[in-house]
Amino acid sequence: MDRGWIPYCGAAPLPGDWLASWNGDPLLLLGLALVAYLAWRRDAAPAFWAGMALLVLLFVSPLCALSSALFSVRVAHHVILTAVAAPLLLWGLPRLVVSGSAALWAAGHILLFWVWHAPAPYAAALSNDLIFWTMQLSLLASAMTFWGALRRASALIAILLLLAMMVQMGLLGALITFAGAPLYAPHAISTLAWGLTPLEDQQLAGLIMWAPAAALYLAAALWRGWHMLAPRAAAAR
Repeated sequence: MDRGWIPYCGAAPLPGDWLASWNGDPLLLLGLALVAYLAWRRDAAPAFWAGMALLVLLFVSPLCALSSALFSVRVAHHVILTAVAAPLLLWGLPRLVVSGSAALWAAGHILLFWVWHAPAPYAAALSNDLIFWTMQLSLLASAMTFWGALRRASALIAILLLLAMMVQMGLLGALITFAGAPLYAPHAISTLAWGLTPLEDQQLAGLIMWAPAAALYLAAALWRGWHMLAPRAAAAR
């Protein structure tokens, strides 16, 4: 791998040693410990601790290092961060209120997701730790505001926004999947040790966005719709 591409999670590991590639960054560990302490003082719900466990998985475990090698793993990393960890953290903090238009928060999150998965901003994030954390924290924060705004939105608005999120995720995934050439310079060489060409890795990343990631938002829309219809069905009995 070109030594110009050494992201925050470290140089791309080889298949034989990636499971030993834990991230022991003291600033990261201190930050996670501080957030956990503050949440414990405020009696955070179990969902919050599940979200914290996912943050440890994403940024401390060897998964962090693997995302340096494979763009597909980085995409899975971002999907877990924004569509699983973010709502869990938010649901674990029921007193956290997000005001403002849910549609605007959704638009902001979509914009950030597309920007950070464009080739140039993505490459910048993998070459500079400050830009890397700007990417991660902006994705997490915008996702939390999106999910938080849904909590106050009407059921119909929430369902429409979740479906919009599903569609845009599928569209971005399709664009990445059907690109005719590798787009992400940091993974021009790092995928080969894993038996994937850069284009194959990129196509796998697009498929992750297109199917499993989009399915998460569809599941959330169906869940919200079921809760909207359940009281009506009970009242009709």
